[in-house]
Order: sequence, then C-alpha cells, then structure tokens
Amino acid sequence: MATQTAARTGTLVYKVSEALRKAILDGEFLPGEKLPSEARLTQEHGVSRTVVREAVAALRSDGLVEPRQGAGVFVLDPIAFAFKKTKPTVDSDRIYTSLEILEARTPLEIEAAGLAALRRSPAQEEEIFECHAAGIAGRNDGKAWSDADIGLHLAIAKATNNPLFATFLEMQGTSIIPQTGQIDTDEGGEIAYRSLLIKEHERIVFAISNGDEQGARDAMREHLKGSLERYRNLLREERLRHMACLRQDSES
Repeated sequence: MATQTAARTGTLVYKVSEALRKAILDGEFLPGEKLPSEARLTQEHGVSRTVVREAVAALRSDGLVEPRQGAGVFVLDPIAFAFKKTKPTVDSDRIYTSLEILEARTPLEIEAAGLAALRRSPAQEEEIFECHAAGIAGRNDGKAWSDADIGLHLAIAKATNNPLFATFLEMQGTSIIPQTGQIDTDEGGEIAYRSLLIKEHERIVFAISNGDEQGARDAMREHLKGSLERYRNLLREERLRHMACLRQDSES
C-alpha cells in the first residue's frame, strides 16, 4: 500500500510540474511574475500541499522558478533555461559569423522597422501579421518556425518600400536567423526560446501597425540587441570551457 501511495504521489508531482512548466514556457507566467500561492495551486490541481511543493522543487531544479523567502515563488527568464540545456561544445566559428551578421543587421533593421511604420501599405501590413501568426503557429516545429522568422524580417524590410533593405537580407539567406542550428536544446528549452522571440516580434509588429516609428525602432533594437547579447554570452562560455580544458590537460 505504501508503495502504491508513493507511486501515485510521484505521478501527481509529474503532472503538476509539467502543467506549470508548460504554462511558463508558453508565456502564461512571465519572468519576474509570482506563481499562484501554494494554497491556490493545491485547489486548482486537486492535490496535496506536498505534491505542489515537490512540483515546484522540480521546476526550481530546472532553473525555471526561484523561491524567495517570505515573498513566494517567482518565474525566472526561460531563456536561461534554454541556454542551460545547450550542448557542452559550440562551434565558435559559426558564432563569430552569427555575431558579424547580427551586428550588420542591427542598424539596418532598426531603420527598416521605423520606415515600415511610416510607409507600409495595407497589403504589406497584412503580410507582416501573417508571418507573425505563422511563427506563433509553428513554434513547436523548427523548420516552420525558421521559415516564419525569416519571412517576418523580410516582410518588414519590404514594407520600407526601399528594395535595398530586402535585398540585403535576401543575400544572407537562412543565416539572417543565426540561432537556427546553433542552439541545441531539449524541446522545452527550444520552445521557451521561441516564445520569448515571439513576444519580441509582437512588440515590433504592433508598433509598425500603429504607425509608431520610434516604438518600432525601439522594439527592433531590443530584439536584435538581445540576440547579440545571448550569442556573446554563449561565446564567452565556450572560451571559459576551452580554458578549463587546457588547464586540465596541463595538470594531467
């Protein structure tokens, strides 16, 4: 009987932790937000406080939440969760290329977003919204997501009605979205990463639709600067890992 009770408890812990994990990765709880109280989670999921505590502990071990004494349990940035799951080694040459492309894209696409807010036609605005919707629908599918991501950036460039913006991006091909094939995470981490990008895209899309030139520029700047910072951190970690390996080799 004791064994059956333990097994049932374990199953309930898994169900509750997975439900909370999905809510966090789907963006229902944003970074910095507090999870519902233990009493509320107990009521919502129909389980004991022990099950809720163990489920939250599982999320904590994954780096998705952080209990704060006297304040509650708070959601952490799911991007940290995604990058925590990366492979032990990274192709440094590819990251350098990604950084170079992002640096070149940043001023160009900031300007493109501002111009698109001013110049987009109704048809171009509709295409931007369609690409954004395709990204939301395809976030669980790597190929569909990548195509939609590229399509959105190209649609914004075309909405400037200056063909040189789109020509520059088209010349880069799939490399204009450098995270493709470089961030290898488990499924949850990958979805968390895309969910954050979807929110960044949403700010850009709505600013363009509202004709908010400065808002569109600011949203695009935040989006691309964030990507630059994430890749710089990834490269920095790879350098530290390489140095640690060299020290180990010299000591052996």
